[in-house]
Order: sequence, then structure tokens, then C-alpha cells
Amino acid sequence: MSILPLNLDSDMLTLPAPRLQAATLEEALQRRCSTRIFLPDSLSLEELSAVLWAAFGVNRPESGGRTAPSARGWQEVLVYAVMAEGAWRYDGQAHRLDLVKAGDLRAATGVQDFVGSAPLNLVYVADFERMHDAREEDRVFLAGVDAGCIAENVYLYCAAAGLATVVRALIDRRNLAQALDLKPTQRIALAQSIGRTGLIQ
Repeated sequence: MSILPLNLDSDMLTLPAPRLQAATLEEALQRRCSTRIFLPDSLSLEELSAVLWAAFGVNRPESGGRTAPSARGWQEVLVYAVMAEGAWRYDGQAHRLDLVKAGDLRAATGVQDFVGSAPLNLVYVADFERMHDAREEDRVFLAGVDAGCIAENVYLYCAAAGLATVVRALIDRRNLAQALDLKPTQRIALAQSIGRTGLIQ
């Protein structure tokens, strides 16, 4: 079953307003875990919206502030949503998806077998052009820290919503960068698979 509307005839998809599942921080932390077995069941559009907003959405519209911190306010991490229908870039300011490439690229987001069937794989890409005033040796480290903050937001949302997730660094970065048409100044930091699991947590 498609996660996206069947009548999608645009390269852009405005997401519904995010509605997060109610859970205390203590409950989310107690449930937080990594899962590598995913059912093929798609997430709903509402769940996709909430996952992306929790990851790196705008929580302070007046300033453009995000749900995750970023060094010096660069907001250099780009979030890509890779699903069976294609790869999309998340626009947090507009809370929408912009199509990057049609077709199923999920298997390219990692080297483990399960990534090809997980319904959603997020890819966190550092855009070094946004870090223009950073020392070259600091860029990879700072972008990695920022991507880690985003990944933990996703972990906590998934724990609260009863979804499964795992963050991953085993990636053929050259292959995935080509698949996503990344620029030389854009580097893949991490990826994260999301879906449902039949395992008892």
C-alpha cells in the first residue's frame, strides 16, 4: 500500500499538520530501542508528517527554529525521505516533501538487507556550503553531532508512537550520493529506518 496519495501528480507534497502521540518523556525514554526487523506495512501520511516534523521541523515559526539544535544555527542537515515511491527532500519551513527522484531507492540507503523493505528510510545529509564559517576539520564532526540530535528526536517519537526504528552508519555513501544526485559539498552523515515490527519489545 502506498504511503502517498495515489493521485499525486506534482513534484511537491504538502504534509498534513503534525500530530504527535501523547507520551511522557520518561515513557518515551523507557521504550526507546533499536529494531532491525520491519514489517512491510506502510506508515500513514499522518505518521510520516509527524516523523519528519519531530526530526527537524519548525517548532518556532517566528524565528524558524527547529525541533533539533544545529551548530551556530546553520541548519546544515538536509533530511531525505526514501520510500517505495521515490526519494524526497523534506522542506521543514513549508512542511512538505519535494521529489528528488522517482523509483524505489530504499536498498541504496544502506548495506543491510532490511533497509530495502523498511517502509521509510531517512537519510541525513550535511550541506557544507551552509557551514561557510566553520574550519574544514570541524565540519564533519559538527554535522555528525547535529545529525545525531535529529536521529534521537526520531527515536523518541517512534517510541511514543509505537513505531520501530534504527539509526545506521553502514552506508555505501558514494553509491547513495549518486542515487540522490548530491553535490560534492553535500555529505551523507547517517541514515535511519522506520516502520512497524512484529517483535515484542
